[in-house]
Amino acid sequence: MNIIAIDGSSATGKGTLGKRLAQAIDFSYLDTGALYRGIAYEIINNGGDIHDEATAVSVAKGLSGAKMMALQNESVIRTEEYGRGASFVAAIPAVRQVLLDFQRRFSENPVMADGTPAKGAILDGRDIGTVVCPEAPVKLFLTARPEIRAERRFKELQLKGLCVIYEDVLSDIQSRDKRDKERTTSPLKPAEDALILDTSDLTADDVYAQVIRYVNERIK
Repeated sequence: MNIIAIDGSSATGKGTLGKRLAQAIDFSYLDTGALYRGIAYEIINNGGDIHDEATAVSVAKGLSGAKMMALQNESVIRTEEYGRGASFVAAIPAVRQVLLDFQRRFSENPVMADGTPAKGAILDGRDIGTVVCPEAPVKLFLTARPEIRAERRFKELQLKGLCVIYEDVLSDIQSRDKRDKERTTSPLKPAEDALILDTSDLTADDVYAQVIRYVNERIK
């Protein structure tokens, strides 16, 4: 089973790494965080309560597989507002169960953008190696100091033309980390057999170089 699980907190480089790996080895890629962001987007923009379990579950069940795949390419969900909303939605066990079923189907039958079968699947998120795909032969856990991650996100938001304050971005990241690590269902933590990489002082090329060697040793 060719599955690469990439876990870690926000702004550690999961998405950049996942997309680059997928392109290099012809695997299909799924950003699972985009699914939760998409649910938050739908709730907030329809005037719903992000903390209401019934609303969140209803929205999750209403997303088709095609819509879920398309969400990762939607720039509109990449704001801090929907990132915070995703963190709240992700703490609802019933929502996680709905998305868990989809993620597992994706990992078992991955397809490329044109619909052809893929050689394997890459999923990035918070609980891929521990819950979604515990049998994955490659498990990665990316981490970085909160201040570094806040600086990355701060610059990213500035490039999008948004007016942001670094201290607010840092506070938001720290709050999301706390929610991710302390939730009762699927808390953020590395799998016991995961390769842990601290990306604080590494470039994207540095991370990729280390990981591609590791992947080639475990997936033929």
